[in-house]
Amino acid sequence: MSLEVPSKTFARDEVAKHNTEDSVWFIVDTVVYDASDFLDAHPGGEAVLRQVAGTDATSIFYNLHRHEVLQKYNDLAIGTIAGEKQSIITPKLGDLSTVPYAEPLWLTPQFKSPYFKDSHRRLQRAMRQFTDEHITPEALEKERSGEYVSQKLIDKMSKVGLLHMRMGPGKHLHGVDLLNGAVDGKDFDYFHDMICSQEQVRAACRGFQDGNMAGMVIGLTCILNYCKDPAMKKRISDEVFSGQKKICLAITEAFAGSDVAGLRTTAVKTPDGKHYIVNGTKKWITNGVFSDYFVAGVKTDKGLSVLLIERGEGVETKPIKTSYSPAAGTTYITFDNVKVPVENLLGKENKGIYVILSNFNHERWTMACATIRYMRLVVEESLKWAHQRLVFNKRLIDQPVIRLKLAKMIALCESHQSWLETITYQMCHMPYSEQAKHLGGPIALLKMSCTRAAHEIADEAVQIWGGRGLTQTGMGRVIENFQRTYKFDAILGGAEEVLGDLGVRQAMKYMPKAVL
Repeated sequence: MSLEVPSKTFARDEVAKHNTEDSVWFIVDTVVYDASDFLDAHPGGEAVLRQVAGTDATSIFYNLHRHEVLQKYNDLAIGTIAGEKQSIITPKLGDLSTVPYAEPLWLTPQFKSPYFKDSHRRLQRAMRQFTDEHITPEALEKERSGEYVSQKLIDKMSKVGLLHMRMGPGKHLHGVDLLNGAVDGKDFDYFHDMICSQEQVRAACRGFQDGNMAGMVIGLTCILNYCKDPAMKKRISDEVFSGQKKICLAITEAFAGSDVAGLRTTAVKTPDGKHYIVNGTKKWITNGVFSDYFVAGVKTDKGLSVLLIERGEGVETKPIKTSYSPAAGTTYITFDNVKVPVENLLGKENKGIYVILSNFNHERWTMACATIRYMRLVVEESLKWAHQRLVFNKRLIDQPVIRLKLAKMIALCESHQSWLETITYQMCHMPYSEQAKHLGGPIALLKMSCTRAAHEIADEAVQIWGGRGLTQTGMGRVIENFQRTYKFDAILGGAEEVLGDLGVRQAMKYMPKAVL
């Protein structure tokens, strides 16, 4: 698809005449632009435009700007060069990228996959369209401003069943219209889940990505699986799926991160046995500042328990500043003599560690989905940049050292996507009860490995992009956001070292009496 511009045509000689004090025209990819009245408004200053007046500025433009700038200022276009056609692709909302390795191999026409069916492809197209049209514009705005996700977007996601789908397969999807019939809720599997996770990442706004109901993804699971009161389960899930109420998972404390057993928040039963009195703090809790419900890990008399705590008297939240956007809603929570009904116990008293651990597999797998997709986006951006950036009168891509960096990035991205798909296939065919036993280790190793790969890709990408890879706006926006925020995935959901140890310890458990 080309840019839509007026049908009027000009000769190049005619454009060349508009190089005066009062008239500044130039050409980008055969499209003629009149910037005479835009000189004072140009963010880079008037001189830059005057330097290209009357010329074909295509190479210079793409050395400095993203293509989307032309879309933003398309009203400056006055026609095209006679007898010439545009060559630069202008993608439509929902389009697949044609850049090599910009899409997973299963979305590349030349390649086949045994995992993906028609319903997966329908869902991918619907998710890409919805994300491009509704999520990305708000993500870009809120990532910069630090504002939280809007109720308007939450309502849109609820209406098309996206909030339901983000919880993964289950009965909560039955009878729900999912993106206008893209997939039947009863057929929804973990590959559909993977598609939902990966498509939303393409906005390249890591803070907003977590701010966009990530607390629900890791918090509501405990309600769906461990709430013993059917009426309470239905009320809360209906409120959250409708977008009326927000929920988060509140486990981590200043005293205990990956060491879940070291939690200090206490829950003491009242003498009549009808309530718990909760006291303590939670730190780095995603979405906590705007949540109505907190799924909290607490110490009870003989162990760890999990309670559903509603916002009310004694619950105080305040935002924490971190490396990524405040849009994530990262929170410090104080529970001060909070009275919680015993009916709000999730799972068994003193057995809360099982509730928490059962939640980890899907959380870590979802984070791996997102990290791997963001890695791919960095590969796509870097391939484009290397082909258009001119240095020492050569394109970056013509430098062997740059090609080697890209080769490493591509290999890391493709290998981890393949590993992810292998584990996802096991999740689709292994009973949930068996997943904790057999997949906890592999998922932990996958997450550890893909965040190590993200470290390597961030490092290579910044070297390719130079100063632009350190600049939050403009050409290198995606790279800067990635290199500044990829470490969140190396810490959240379990630090790399803890997950690596878990993977090996699980292997040790099944080690036979084998000797050399």
